[in-house]
Amino acid sequence: MYRVNFSFSKKGLMRYISHLDLMRLFTRAMRRAELPLKMSEGFSPHPKLSLKRALKLGVESEHEEASIILRFPVEPAEFKDRLQKKLPEGISLKDVQGNFN
Repeated sequence: MYRVNFSFSKKGLMRYISHLDLMRLFTRAMRRAELPLKMSEGFSPHPKLSLKRALKLGVESEHEEASIILRFPVEPAEFKDRLQKKLPEGISLKDVQGNFN
């Protein structure tokens, strides 16, 4: 189990995206980037993604924090490059740190 912590900004038209839609956006972008996501177990598996706080609708942010658990390690630079290519305009990754314990 490998945790990747990352920070991102949410600007422009993306400020109108809700918290749940933002979670879906990251999940889909990570799948399209072919990152090795660790899925929860159970009837309805989903990626182990968490956002530190939920922003109100219509609010821009420079520094939001999130973390995802991967099945095997991916270098932070590669993670950032692969994911940023799949994210829409208005969402940009700022910093990526891996915790490979």
